[in-house]
Amino acid sequence: MTRTSRMTGMKGPLVVVGDALLDVDVEGHAGRLCPDAPVPVLDELVERARPGGAGLAAALAVRDGVEVVLVTALADDEGGERLRRLLAPVEVVALRPLGATPVKRRVRADGQSLVRLDTGGPPGGVGPATQRALDAVRGAGALLVSDYGRGTVDAPGLREAVAEVASRIPVVWDPHPRGGRPVPGARLVTPNEDEARVLVGREGLEVQGPPHSLVGVRRRAEALCRAWQAQGVAVTLGSRGALLTYGSGTPVLAPAPDVPSVDACGAGDRLAVSAAVALGGGVVIADAVAEGVRRSAEYVSSGGPACLDARDGLVPAWQALRVPGGDGASDPDTPTVVATGGCFDLLHTGHIETLRAARALGDRLVVCLNSDASVRRLKGPGRPIVPEADRARVLLALECVDEVVLFDEDTPIEVLRRVRPAIWTKGGDYAGADVPELAVLEEWDGQAVVLPYVEGRSTTALVAAANGQGAQPKAGAAPAAHRARTGRTDA
Repeated sequence: MTRTSRMTGMKGPLVVVGDALLDVDVEGHAGRLCPDAPVPVLDELVERARPGGAGLAAALAVRDGVEVVLVTALADDEGGERLRRLLAPVEVVALRPLGATPVKRRVRADGQSLVRLDTGGPPGGVGPATQRALDAVRGAGALLVSDYGRGTVDAPGLREAVAEVASRIPVVWDPHPRGGRPVPGARLVTPNEDEARVLVGREGLEVQGPPHSLVGVRRRAEALCRAWQAQGVAVTLGSRGALLTYGSGTPVLAPAPDVPSVDACGAGDRLAVSAAVALGGGVVIADAVAEGVRRSAEYVSSGGPACLDARDGLVPAWQALRVPGGDGASDPDTPTVVATGGCFDLLHTGHIETLRAARALGDRLVVCLNSDASVRRLKGPGRPIVPEADRARVLLALECVDEVVLFDEDTPIEVLRRVRPAIWTKGGDYAGADVPELAVLEEWDGQAVVLPYVEGRSTTALVAAANGQGAQPKAGAAPAAHRARTGRTDA
């Protein structure tokens, strides 16, 4: 059994077919205007390159632990060489393009895009599909087509191979107005709202309905689903989620979580990858779309393509690495960041009251959350009861919580260095005692404060009561040594 089949249930790798691009972000700080024109001057420039298009889809999948084969066109030029290096963890089956590698450069100031510069010229087509490319398509456990209209999908022999396997494996097609039609029988096609409008016109379909209403979206999706002979079409709607139709009947709306949007570039690739993997594992279309929407929201909330720079690949939405307003103690004009920490396994009234009290001390509240592995080391193999992703989402649903940052260590020292809060809150039993994190707080003049417990509330006591081991004792009865390790109360 392969690594992929153990993790996803697929009987073969995820094969991504499509056009790979080189995406380059030039990031800088804009602190002044140019003297000869009203444009910002960028200092402290940092260049970050990553795969784009089908390359981004493959990179996202391999960071999910999925076995991936990418069939794409790669030129023998500087852009192509950079793409090869960036795609090193992915098995790449390269076809011969008839043009240069497309490169898209975004110039960004403090996270805001200013201009995009595209090079590489118009697509020149792609040479014939190699036998290795055809074998990869026929041996796929699931297939994702990322068609940006640069010729890979239409390489002689390749489209026919994709159409051949569509009757026996899930094929997810991520379309582009410059690309071709999906093959008949595709399991799922995932245009965004603007693409759906253009594609309806390209197909010559007569569809009525307000442009941005769900009625209009549903009618366009149904028309495309029938025209393409697809099993389902999910039109992505940004913060509203995605609307799935099977060509008739009541559509399914997969709502998106309410997350901050830092950079939505690549969100469609994230959704398509997640849906393809889920379908390859035997998940029904509606559930695969819902999974894609959830993963796409996590990706956007984590900074979009910037999260590819994280140490271990993609960072979940609740593991924010950049906290606006950090180090508020040193600048009176900067929002004051308050931080607290703990396991927060089985959220209870005591947690809520202390979180609200902590939030009232500043402008933003960051919760430093023990990972599942950290909780197990601290509390034993039976904990946590609630996994880290669910604990984080419950915390983020609270109005008083602005960010959640996951940490794997036994203490929050390193995560505090990243967040750099002006105020760090501790549980009531530290009143008058030295706070273990005091030394690291002094690195940026941060202040530790103690918040009183809500008497008679603790997760440990809730677990004991649920197991029939007696009534819930006072929260303050949790061992001080344990609270020192977790960085907060007996959460």
